[in-house]
Amino acid sequence: MTELLHPDLSYKLNGILFKVHNELGQFRAENEYGDLIENYLKKDGLSYEREKVLPVSFENDQQRNRVDFLVEDKIILELKAKNFVDKEDYYQIKRYLAALNKPLGILVNFRRKYITPKRIVNFS
Repeated sequence: MTELLHPDLSYKLNGILFKVHNELGQFRAENEYGDLIENYLKKDGLSYEREKVLPVSFENDQQRNRVDFLVEDKIILELKAKNFVDKEDYYQIKRYLAALNKPLGILVNFRRKYITPKRIVNFS
């Protein structure tokens, strides 16, 4: 049996995500959700980096990839505000997890009537 990764922190983050969705609804811009999430992270005393730039992948890399939030240096939080999350969004967070060597990411799409945060595990 495998152990759940960062259960307490995941629980707190999911609570923040649901609060944000309840306050703002489903038709806001991604950065608006991010701003309110940032307020809650500060209020809860959680350390985080917003828009963290990933390390370069190759020579002359333009450093265009940024993680929405890295919380407590443990969990990558990736926000979406679009009609559907597709496999490219899943692969994106998998690349971020590998690049930062983090074990867990949470992917959430706020453009839905009900949010369903997805836990994504880095097995590598």
